[in-house]
Amino acid sequence: MKEHLSKVCCRPGAAPQEADDFLEHAQRFKALSEPARVAIVNRLASCGEACVCELVDVLELAQPTVSHHLRVLREAGLIEHERRGTWMYYHLVPAAIDELRSTLAP
Repeated sequence: MKEHLSKVCCRPGAAPQEADDFLEHAQRFKALSEPARVAIVNRLASCGEACVCELVDVLELAQPTVSHHLRVLREAGLIEHERRGTWMYYHLVPAAIDELRSTLAP
């Protein structure tokens, strides 16, 4: 019976993941547990990049609040930033998004 279940449950050729991988994934999903952060990721996915001022306007949140959400996403490794003059521009980390996607893949 046990052998039968393992054949049914596992995809052929799927490599088992390590516990450390799941911890990193869980931290990234936790960063996405706030609707404003999901909106930021969605915006960056559709536009490629955005500065804080654009996100403040789109989210209709105060700049310190948006900056806090960006910091959480940055610490989770989901986004990166680049300074251009006085503005910070943010973009997704494609590898991090792909890893989360693969965690949920059937």
